[in-house]
Amino acid sequence: MMLRLIPKVFYDTLEEGLDLFVNCLGFEVRYRDDDLAVVERDGAKAYIVASPEFAAKDRPEIAIETDNIHALYDEIWARCPHMLHPNGNTVQKKPWGATEFAVLDKTTVCIIFRQW
Repeated sequence: MMLRLIPKVFYDTLEEGLDLFVNCLGFEVRYRDDDLAVVERDGAKAYIVASPEFAAKDRPEIAIETDNIHALYDEIWARCPHMLHPNGNTVQKKPWGATEFAVLDKTTVCIIFRQW
């Protein structure tokens, strides 16, 4: 019945969010106006919203599950190694059983990639 959860991520400008989701993570813009962009990749979606007020209040951590974490890591490392999270910049098996790595943008939005 429920198909997917789609986060809304606030930024000062759309360009900041598009830098992470499009330029680094390879999402495609499906819709864009002055204050909103809908981005998607492989069925994963996010709403990027320009709102300095809410961006100042909320810097989320978002997890995305994958079925090929090593290929995804290699792709992101080749595209934007500077965005790999300082505490998660390699693919690592975690004590809870997941294999993970993470990216962190300049506004401190964190995306954790996880394979169970």
